[in-house]
Amino acid sequence: MSQLPPPVRTARPRPQTDEYDDGPFTFRPATKDGFNATIAIQGPSGSGKTWTGLSTASGLAEGQRFAVIDTERGAAALYVNDLDVTFDTLPMHRYDPRDLQKALAAAAKAGYPVVMVDSLSHFWKGTDGTLDQVEKAKSKYGGNKFAGWKDGTPLQNEMIEALIAYPGHVVVTMRSYIHWALENGAPVNKGMRAEQRKGIEFEFGVAAEMDEGNRLRFIKSRCPAFNGRVLNQPNGARDIAKPYLDWLRDGAKEVDATAWIDAATSPEATAASLLALYRTVEAASALATPLLHPQTGKPVSLGDFIKERGTALKSAAAA
Repeated sequence: MSQLPPPVRTARPRPQTDEYDDGPFTFRPATKDGFNATIAIQGPSGSGKTWTGLSTASGLAEGQRFAVIDTERGAAALYVNDLDVTFDTLPMHRYDPRDLQKALAAAAKAGYPVVMVDSLSHFWKGTDGTLDQVEKAKSKYGGNKFAGWKDGTPLQNEMIEALIAYPGHVVVTMRSYIHWALENGAPVNKGMRAEQRKGIEFEFGVAAEMDEGNRLRFIKSRCPAFNGRVLNQPNGARDIAKPYLDWLRDGAKEVDATAWIDAATSPEATAASLLALYRTVEAASALATPLLHPQTGKPVSLGDFIKERGTALKSAAAA
């Protein structure tokens, strides 16, 4: 009777780790350093959201030119003399969420202290918007639209991350409509809902809705000055921008994201310095800061660029 050979024990391969993704869990003192204003204003056509958004953006810019990403056929430019504000516009006619990321990266590169998107709704339901992307993607999954969200959801999420991480203040407008729901067979008015993904308003530091009477009601605010307030015909610079900036700056210092970008692209950068930079940007919740890739010209997050360059330098050193 032949004997079986003794079992050979082999070491279990160690799982590969990513030094960027597997960083330490480090608690730090809480501060408001580096936080910017993020404001969403929603309302039906004619409610005054573009006017109020421009006035608010002007107040946040504090005399500097700001950028408007325009999907409303030049509506913002019509008010340039009436409001006495200075801004540059970027008209857009197709609304792929990746195009908004590219526009944000271009605005960041130009150094605009404030960017306004008028309106964000088009990047949800306009030509090539998120809903269009889902519709196109479903063919990959046998016509299953639900499965198409495998492609649509990341595009939407990355767009919002880039928007919130813009290295400056952000103001967006959104169209809204009355949401009706059936209850016991009868339609019930559930209030206004933005033409964007459900719950989008909670991504912003301050969110408000306007009605046809040009009344603004704050529906969500991290800034205590706005809690429960209703403003009639608001002056955005005075009534929104100033108290928001006062609150953000109370006991905080500003952080210049351009210093991080300069460090990430510096010829003197090393694998070690880039890893340390990544940790700094991560601690500031700014990894999604939009950036135009220096080599490809395509939009990329600051975190991904730092990781890409640091990994490449480390691999080159080990070769």
